[in-house]
Amino acid sequence: MAPPLRLNAVAFISPQNHPILIRTFEKGDQLKYHYVAHTSLDVIEERTNGPTKSNECYLGLLYAMDDIAAYGYITPLKMKIVLALPLTDSVVRDAEVVMTFKALHLAYYHASSNPFLRLHDTPAGVGSAKWKRFRQKVDEIGRAVGGGSVPS
Repeated sequence: MAPPLRLNAVAFISPQNHPILIRTFEKGDQLKYHYVAHTSLDVIEERTNGPTKSNECYLGLLYAMDDIAAYGYITPLKMKIVLALPLTDSVVRDAEVVMTFKALHLAYYHASSNPFLRLHDTPAGVGSAKWKRFRQKVDEIGRAVGGGSVPS
């Protein structure tokens, strides 16, 4: 039996390629996951706008770097979600990764469907107090999947 999926970080990136939320589940190295999110954008752009365009949301493994594997997902409205998983010798099942992406997409969908919230209400955007429920839901999903300690 394969070990359970472990989640290091998740990034939500707007259709205009601005990071909306980057949530890390590992202590330290938060800048590293900002870098992962930004470098993933090039691969996502290539896969979604290249000659072999696909209508599938799940983009699969984007790239592996040092001790991290980056997986990508793009919603029909071009919101990008990037997962950073630890690079291990065990097999990562696509079904588990897709299920995680769908849960994260649904959490974002529910949060953004609220007519009283705008994505960029404040300069902090999703960091504002109004988006607290969304951040809590992302943390919940991170814990359920196997993320480490969740920041407060």
